[in-house]
Amino acid sequence: MYTPAMANIRDLFLLDPDIVFLNHGSFGACPRPVFETYQGWQRELERQPVAFLGRRAEDLLRVSRTALAAYLNASADDLVYFPNPTTAVNMALRALRLEPGDEVLTTDNEYGALERAWNVRCREAGARLIRRRLDLASPEALVEDFWAAVTPATRAIFISHITSATALILPVAEICRRARAAGIVTIVDGAHAPGQIPLDLAALDADVYVGAGHKWLCGPKGVAFLHAQPTAQAWLRPLIVSWGWGDDVYTPEPGMGETEFIRWHQWQGTRDLAAYLTLPAALAFQTEHDWQHRSAAAHDLLMDALTAISALTGLPPFAAPIERWHAQLGVARLPGHVDVGRLKTLLYDIHRIEAPVHRWDDQPLIRVSCQAYNSEADIAALVAALRVEIGVTA
Repeated sequence: MYTPAMANIRDLFLLDPDIVFLNHGSFGACPRPVFETYQGWQRELERQPVAFLGRRAEDLLRVSRTALAAYLNASADDLVYFPNPTTAVNMALRALRLEPGDEVLTTDNEYGALERAWNVRCREAGARLIRRRLDLASPEALVEDFWAAVTPATRAIFISHITSATALILPVAEICRRARAAGIVTIVDGAHAPGQIPLDLAALDADVYVGAGHKWLCGPKGVAFLHAQPTAQAWLRPLIVSWGWGDDVYTPEPGMGETEFIRWHQWQGTRDLAAYLTLPAALAFQTEHDWQHRSAAAHDLLMDALTAISALTGLPPFAAPIERWHAQLGVARLPGHVDVGRLKTLLYDIHRIEAPVHRWDDQPLIRVSCQAYNSEADIAALVAALRVEIGVTA
């Protein structure tokens, strides 16, 4: 349960103290000690760029991947870093072999940028993207209904671990299990999962799993990872072909990585590696500050927020029971008359509250993120602002 003693964690973040920040889910927020580590790596790079990139990068990246792998219960040789989840998923979907008539099964809750990417890929290949509407009666009902859309033409499943627009934790482990048995490729968008819910990639067994390091892991902007099973590594091809490609023709240069999978994807020309190298510091920060208990307290705070907004509007929860569907990120329904763009502007300009308001399936929603630095006062401010701006008297 949230306690006032936890409030001082906010002082360790670089967030504007004049803003009620309830939007950690969009781009995260980096703690000051982690950001200082990030800047330290950038200074080391600029002090001796050739030594850093040409002699040290391979070992430094291996150390970072090893720390992340331990956190995810994975092998460091099955992980590569990307600047963001969108780029990582684009690599995977571009590499996936699709033939005319093939189907890619997904949900109607996927992140818009990646739905666009799949639409383009399927259109180019003559394949079909099947968007299955989610049955939110229960996670078990969701699995059965989603799986009913699998056909002999289903080549791959693309699904979020935690959805972006609706903040739902989806039962991806069971879907991956069934897909493995059926010989269907699974690509999981886990952008919101690492740091928000426990992750065991060995048990999950997705062919490809993509996660963000800059969101709930509290790393700096510009770090994400892709985990691939060895069977998937055989067909994954980099978006950018560089010196790591074709080591049967070229002699590998220092910094390319050890395995073929690492060589192909790790070296993509000159780039700032500092964000990747900072992730162990972000993981250590969360361990040092008892993040497991802080996350549990943030979950309780979110449950209070969603309950309070429902009481204010008189509308039912988006998905119930809310404890099963949400961790630290959740959505609440708003009255149908709400102008979402105007409300978002008023919340920020008048009340200094940062929280996304949008329409999904023609339903106005507000998405609330509760991170360790949030407090009961933040939630009270949000509810008070909504009471004023959406014209309810409850």
